[in-house]
Amino acid sequence: MTSVLVIDDHPIVLQGCRRLLEDAGVERVLEASTVLGGYRAFRREKPDVVIVDLALHGNGLSGLMLVRRLRAQNTRTPILVFSMHGDPVIASRALEAGATGYVLKDSSSGALLEAFERVRRGQPYMSHDLAMQVALLGSRKEAPLADITPRELQTLSLLAEGKDYALIAHELGISYKTVANTCSALKSKLGANSLPELVRCSIQYLSSSPAGMGGRPSRLS
Repeated sequence: MTSVLVIDDHPIVLQGCRRLLEDAGVERVLEASTVLGGYRAFRREKPDVVIVDLALHGNGLSGLMLVRRLRAQNTRTPILVFSMHGDPVIASRALEAGATGYVLKDSSSGALLEAFERVRRGQPYMSHDLAMQVALLGSRKEAPLADITPRELQTLSLLAEGKDYALIAHELGISYKTVANTCSALKSKLGANSLPELVRCSIQYLSSSPAGMGGRPSRLS
């Protein structure tokens, strides 16, 4: 019996994934909507495959932290990231964190099923176009996010959600001063002369609005 744990905070996405996987013959589909809930379900249920979003409850790229924790807990369980972020830097960071595959939320249902089947067999998966972009990262000096650290990436994603320094400090469990210093480093790396310019950069590179997934989808969101 194959069991799959889907971790996503959008109920419509969870419903769509459940229907798609059950129609494909998956016997047991488990659900979680938070980082903590997903981690606890993973430890308790020991699923055969995990599908996880990177942006959970508006907390930046908290899914990256979760992928690292899941991989530290179990080095063998396939993890498929299901994300709205198509930037190759984010995809690369997900693989570095321990993801087996990476598929975009605007992909077709067939692409999600192909990704699922590949990672279930222990094989890596990424769309050809995104894989090419990831492969070229090392030689592309113009890649805007290529040189930023994981902490900077998470801070930038929270800026894209409209959160101020105080909220970012609270969500990441760090000091206000650390957030300010991180944003200063980001301004330098991204060529932003002010906080408003940095926020515009964050929206340009990271902001996206996932659409709903209902019924039997022909596209995923």
